[in-house]
Amino acid sequence: MYRQLVPATNAIVLYTLCSLTFADQIAPFTSDGCSAFPDGNTEEQTLWLNCCVSHDLSYWKGGTYEERIKADAELESCVAKLGETEIGKLMYAGVRVGGSPYLPMPYRWGYGWPFPRGYQALTNEEKQQAKQQLRQFIKMLESAEAELK
Repeated sequence: MYRQLVPATNAIVLYTLCSLTFADQIAPFTSDGCSAFPDGNTEEQTLWLNCCVSHDLSYWKGGTYEERIKADAELESCVAKLGETEIGKLMYAGVRVGGSPYLPMPYRWGYGWPFPRGYQALTNEEKQQAKQQLRQFIKMLESAEAELK
């Protein structure tokens, strides 16, 4: 019996050590704008797009439940400041329902990290990873902008 447990025990120990040694890596930042919601109204088709991209940034890096509540409230407030209070409320309701970190959706809370992550405060190492990815994203945008000049 003992001999049968040794390989399984070794595998568990090895897996645990590897998990501790190789932390999850955050994927490069991406944004799909306002996901399945329009980016603006019929007169101004990108009216609240900046609000959504900022919200995507929060969702990409993830964090605690409280941080998600704050990000969702900031989305609602941002859209409301553009004169679209009702749209802001509707968007808030949508992200509260659809943005759960426990659903394997591409727009879930913490979508930059491998699924499932749930609600976790970012470690200092994870914050550094996110900052590095954002620096690379900014460089890419600056390069694209320079090509347009």
